[in-house]
Amino acid sequence: MSKGIFVVMEQRYGKVQNVGLELVGEATRLKEDLKDDVVAVLLGHDIKGEVDKIFHYGADKVVLVDDPMLKDYVTEPYTKAVCEVIKAFDPEIMLFGASSIGRDVAPRVASRVKTGLVADTTGLRMAKTQEELDKEAAMGNATPERALLMTRPAFGGNIMATLMCPRTKPQMATVRPGVMKMIAKDETRKGELVEFKVDFTAADMNVEIVEAVKSDKKSVDLTEAKLIVSGGRGVGSAEGFDVIRDMADALGAEVGSSRACVDAGWIEKDRQVGQTGKTVRPDLYMACGISGAIQHVAGMENSELIIAINKNESAPIFEVADLGIVGDLKQILPKLADAVRKYKAAKANS
Repeated sequence: MSKGIFVVMEQRYGKVQNVGLELVGEATRLKEDLKDDVVAVLLGHDIKGEVDKIFHYGADKVVLVDDPMLKDYVTEPYTKAVCEVIKAFDPEIMLFGASSIGRDVAPRVASRVKTGLVADTTGLRMAKTQEELDKEAAMGNATPERALLMTRPAFGGNIMATLMCPRTKPQMATVRPGVMKMIAKDETRKGELVEFKVDFTAADMNVEIVEAVKSDKKSVDLTEAKLIVSGGRGVGSAEGFDVIRDMADALGAEVGSSRACVDAGWIEKDRQVGQTGKTVRPDLYMACGISGAIQHVAGMENSELIIAINKNESAPIFEVADLGIVGDLKQILPKLADAVRKYKAAKANS
């Protein structure tokens, strides 16, 4: 019988990325229902030094595939490696980050091992209710209690669909970065390391990497931000983001945006929060001039503290906000930024 919750870790330039650690954390929560091990699959070259870090964040076991062909991400070698791991270990569940790498390799793996894949999921849980178990049994699943329920936005984000793939294994999903939460790091936690050999041939490398060049342009990773000040259509123009940036500067925060502003060309795409942008969970999220469409809310509703500023007292954003301010953001934000700076100055001098 298939067994284990496997997480395909993502590493870039020899460093494990947070999306994999988030999925290991989610796997530890699924483990409470499955009673199976959490197994991380780490692919790369000379990356054994990252193994302990994965154990610290909850993995029971790490399957390490270390080979020069895996140093940089290339579709074919990575696909082959993951398929070989599936063939050898027969996992019950396999999770990938919905990053550029995960979105490339996961569907290819699913096709080769002849299983299903639910993409861009925002929620995972095991079937628990009797109704769900009965439904699984009616579909012919011999072990309905082990069905994974995968939730994702559908029909443009207007509904949340829960999907299952009970007839084939592994049950596979890609999960958006920032959706799941890492568990607390425990440097005393240990696990089992399994070094797994994949027999690559020259034919497995179907492209030639001439040079890997890191961009000098600083990319914005809102999923890592602790404080975010976001502007929406109510900002009014590209120049209107000046007050958003000033507020963010006062707080030491990142600037975010709704899709409408990106589509209008007021701000860069990598600042977009929402279903088609980044999913974030900062300590503070300020939604300024954002109406609160479900597509945007899906990307920020798990923030610790949400403050909304909007002229329209009936704006849906107030339904998810912890604190709502009805008013003109162009009048409120400059005063608020000034108050924050005065508070910080007073605290520094005390």
